Amino acid sequence: MTIRYLTIAGIANRLGISPTTAKKYADEGRLPEPDAVTGDGPKSVRGWLPETIDVWNAARPGHGGRPKKVPQD
Repeated sequence: MTIRYLTIAGIANRLGISPTTAKKYADEGRLPEPDAVTGDGPKSVRGWLPETIDVWNAARPGHGGRPKKVPQD
């Protein structure tokens, strides 16, 4: 069975953000560590399992990780 990983473009598509934003998140260390890396140096390609990105996205502030405000009476 082949394991499919998300690239930066795949993450952008999955989250509904631009590839530029996804790359910025990765370069700034805001994404989780990649599940796989192929190649060496600047030409290496990082890959994330869809589940890794889904868990990260659900936990990040403003996307399900921040408790909702309860109206005060």
